[in-house]
Amino acid sequence: MEGKRKREGYGLWTWVGLAGLMLVAMAVAVCVGSVSISVADCLQAFKAALTGAQAADPGTASILLSVRLPRVLCVALSGASLSVCGAAMQGLLKNPLADGSTLGISSGASLGAALAIVFGLQLPQLPFSGSVVLAALFAFGSLIVILSLSYMLDSSFSTNTIILLGIVFSMFMSSVLSLVVTFAPDKLKQITFWTMGSLAGSSYQDALVLFAVLAVCGAILIRLAEELNAFAIGEENAMNVGVDVRRVRLVVLVTVSLLIGACVSIGGTIGFVGLVTPHIIRLLTGPNHKRLLPASMFGGATFLTLADLVARTIAAPLELPIGVVTSFVGAILFVYIYYKVGRTAR
Repeated sequence: MEGKRKREGYGLWTWVGLAGLMLVAMAVAVCVGSVSISVADCLQAFKAALTGAQAADPGTASILLSVRLPRVLCVALSGASLSVCGAAMQGLLKNPLADGSTLGISSGASLGAALAIVFGLQLPQLPFSGSVVLAALFAFGSLIVILSLSYMLDSSFSTNTIILLGIVFSMFMSSVLSLVVTFAPDKLKQITFWTMGSLAGSSYQDALVLFAVLAVCGAILIRLAEELNAFAIGEENAMNVGVDVRRVRLVVLVTVSLLIGACVSIGGTIGFVGLVTPHIIRLLTGPNHKRLLPASMFGGATFLTLADLVARTIAAPLELPIGVVTSFVGAILFVYIYYKVGRTAR
């Protein structure tokens, strides 16, 4: 009984620590930037906004409320989405190198955004730019293509078939993207910056979309935590304990694709978040997806918030693509984690 209480207490403090770390990272990201703002000024600006009073410094309030806060919210929501997708895909495919981009959805969305940039597609009648809309459509279209081909080749949607098709589809989309860039060299810088990830210029509307998609898709993935635990012992064993393997695999793939499509359409392609963060969180919570999936959301939000903070401050007033920071830090962390886990296993 005493041991059980200790485990429950440890679990509670783990959740409190993850949530507190995320909130601290978001608070720091709001206050720190190319224009540093003191904590007192931040609190005064937020207090004025909540009470409807006139801010002491309208310029500071505008920076905080119109620029930084919506960006930080979008960054945190994107990090949470990418991380929970990576944790779900690693559990589903039993592959530590899997993440949300394994299906090739990110590549399809990137091609859609690049086409919108090249052709200058704008949709003034809609609240989102052409790149966002076309990226979302191409992400959904990529999912349809991959699932259709998977069904044609293997109606059981086997893991090996899906991974292989995802890799091939990503390579094909990348080659088409390179072809597009070749015929539009004047758009190279804009396309490259977007495909490496950036949440500059994010709005509260973007944050609302990300929150709505994460709330729905995240809830679906968490409800499937037991089934994902069963996949860890093998698909045949999962079927023996009553799991509808084909249905669960299809639901997880569609859910992850919707989340990835939403993230890529708003922030571009951001690598390594869904690959590295679940491995770090797994060291804290263990492999049980009931704890791993929600904890990955907190971890992913914290990791991407800090990465975005570095991206916009390390070379200020220049801003680096956030994907550069996540790839650099993520690659080092992944090698370290893989080495540490490998030594523990031996």
